[in-house]
Amino acid sequence: MKRILVLINIVLLLTIVSKAEDIDSLKIYIEAGDSCMQQYNTFEALKYYQRAYELGKAIAGKQAKDTLKLPIEYLDQMPEEKAEKIIDQLIAGAVNSATAPYYISAKLADCYYKRGNYFQCSELLKNTPEDSLSHESFRQLAYSYQNQGDNGSYVYWTGRLVEHFPMDGEMVAGLTLGLSRDNQAWKGIECGLKYYLKDSTNILVNRAIADAYFMDRQFDKAVNMYERLLQQGDSTFNTLYSAGLSYSMIKDLDRAYPYLRDALFLSQMQHANCAWRLGVVCVDTKRFEEGLGCLNLATQLLLPDTTTMKAITLSKGEAYYLTEHYDKAVEAWKEHLAYNPSSLATYYNIASAYYYYHPDGQEAKTYYEKFLNLARKEENPTQQLKEMIEKAEMLLRTTNFGKSKTKK
Repeated sequence: MKRILVLINIVLLLTIVSKAEDIDSLKIYIEAGDSCMQQYNTFEALKYYQRAYELGKAIAGKQAKDTLKLPIEYLDQMPEEKAEKIIDQLIAGAVNSATAPYYISAKLADCYYKRGNYFQCSELLKNTPEDSLSHESFRQLAYSYQNQGDNGSYVYWTGRLVEHFPMDGEMVAGLTLGLSRDNQAWKGIECGLKYYLKDSTNILVNRAIADAYFMDRQFDKAVNMYERLLQQGDSTFNTLYSAGLSYSMIKDLDRAYPYLRDALFLSQMQHANCAWRLGVVCVDTKRFEEGLGCLNLATQLLLPDTTTMKAITLSKGEAYYLTEHYDKAVEAWKEHLAYNPSSLATYYNIASAYYYYHPDGQEAKTYYEKFLNLARKEENPTQQLKEMIEKAEMLLRTTNFGKSKTKK
């Protein structure tokens, strides 16, 4: 009995409230942050929640400090190891109960999440005991890791969420796909089917199961699930395209054809891989004219962006030239001409590289002549271009260009 009374006294000491002004300030900061959030003003809300969080930690520190002043003599009658364990538990309880109470952490994390600061959100929530995480906080923790590209942590926390909330279909679907991306498609399928046995009408889960079957190369089972999705009205591009691919993988080309055709139309004829796959299926099913059209479309769609390639090849040539890798510089500049055949400076640069740094004088002559043919057509040449023309003409007059070059 005496020992029970002692423990009661200890608990009472731990629950002593901090100074009233601290509690009042804490309440003011939280209410101000809540008000800002109601107005979607996360910028101001963040300031108030951060102040509340810091004040909560300060209160926790005071309570922990008070805990260390416990009348330890009451624990003298216990074995030393047991007494130390109780003290550690009580100190941890004091810190955790004071706060930053977890509801303040959740508010601050929610604000970080809505501002796209997923790292700070996950740092706050991952240290919160699971039984103190709300459903929304659990989702924000999982999605924060997904948005950071950390699939392993996303899978772990989504798995923990699903254990607490097994009928959250959206998260079950996410876990199914996350496991599949982590080379555990079989485990993802198992997760999805466990939900499917209770609810076979959730489109998100059914899509995830179908995609998991596809990634696991179980194409016969994948087509069955894609067919079910289509019956449910899920005629999205992904479902049509994946159904067509799955049928083509099991060599049922007549069934693959309409799905790939409809998927390509749905993409507004802009999906290169779909056009390619449909073209192959058309050829194999003797729809030659349509197949050639699809293959030509795929070729056009797969061509690199001309503007981007101009910039890339030009920069590569300059970088190689300045680092004295002249062979690679010439190669990059020739590639640039394929995208920009009217580039006067590129013809001149190639010619100069051959003239000064390569023994192949004939190539130098060829590119100087190509440069001059274009440069002389310029109606308003700049002073720099005039100097380049003069230099090229002088070299052509004074040099014997052959396999090697010599002065005339």
